[in-house]
Amino acid sequence: MSKKEINQLFFSRIREFLDIYLEKQCNRSPHTIKGYRDALTIFRRFVTSLEFSLMEFCFEDCSRDLVLSFLEYLQETGYAISTCNQRLAALKAYLWYVADCNITYQQIALIISRVPFLKEPEKEKEILNKECLIALLSAPTSSKIGIRDTTIMVVLYDTAIRLSELLGLRVSDVNLVKSTPYFRIYGKGDKERIVSLSDNTVEHLKHYIKLYHNNRISTEHLFYTIIHNQVNAMSSGNVERLINKYAKQIRKKYPECPEKVHPHMLRRTRATNLYQSDIELELISRILGHSSTQTTRIYAKPSLEMIKKAMESDDQLITEDKQLWPEDEAELAKLFGLR
Repeated sequence: MSKKEINQLFFSRIREFLDIYLEKQCNRSPHTIKGYRDALTIFRRFVTSLEFSLMEFCFEDCSRDLVLSFLEYLQETGYAISTCNQRLAALKAYLWYVADCNITYQQIALIISRVPFLKEPEKEKEILNKECLIALLSAPTSSKIGIRDTTIMVVLYDTAIRLSELLGLRVSDVNLVKSTPYFRIYGKGDKERIVSLSDNTVEHLKHYIKLYHNNRISTEHLFYTIIHNQVNAMSSGNVERLINKYAKQIRKKYPECPEKVHPHMLRRTRATNLYQSDIELELISRILGHSSTQTTRIYAKPSLEMIKKAMESDDQLITEDKQLWPEDEAELAKLFGLR
């Protein structure tokens, strides 16, 4: 096969797209690159399920109907609508990269770019009420693992950081000796921000670090696991499992606790609680690491008390009815268009 023919193969430029363009030229985070790699890998599986081989499937074969079928395949496989849209976005980004490198493929990129994203039904995002939140954070025992689990959940709630940001924390990112203790967070798009820590969280962290970062353990990962004597950063699955374990424990006493409690729910609960405490949306946006307050508005859920207060505002006073018609018969006749 000639070089020209190889360059026509759809998957021929994925390695340079991921490893050179995204990683080295765009400086995208490993988490972002992994998302793109996963999306394109799943697309490859879909294509091969149609009995195309990697040596046959070309850019011209990537039609609008094929991509629409790919979206159907993702939904039938059980992917959430948001995940389907992320897969489609990755496919569009790859095709635009190829089109920028070779103008021949711009028409294909344009056609696929017009494939609509799936519409997500607007659902009420669940948060933890005060009683469930307190019970969840208090559920772990005072054992060594219990102290670790409490610290993880307290940090997730207090700082409202993303799970990926928590797992990316290193000991050097934690400063507990300043007058205002803080985390140095590296968020989406490698954006750096400082998140302050409450006194309660500082105490939990000090106790945790004393137990888990002594001379016997050598790792920069703040939260880690040891498997077969190998120290690694804790996985997202580990954190999700431990949170659901404690949620299950408290659910008998607190049946209103959501059926599935995930790490992001702690972030959402914290953001909503800040909003309901009259914290400015711009400040909440900075705490969450959002580039726009428009993104933060999804957490701007008013409490029933806030709604009641707004409806009982003095601006809503009902004024007395005033007489609309003149009492003079001649004037009233003119008003009606009579002589």
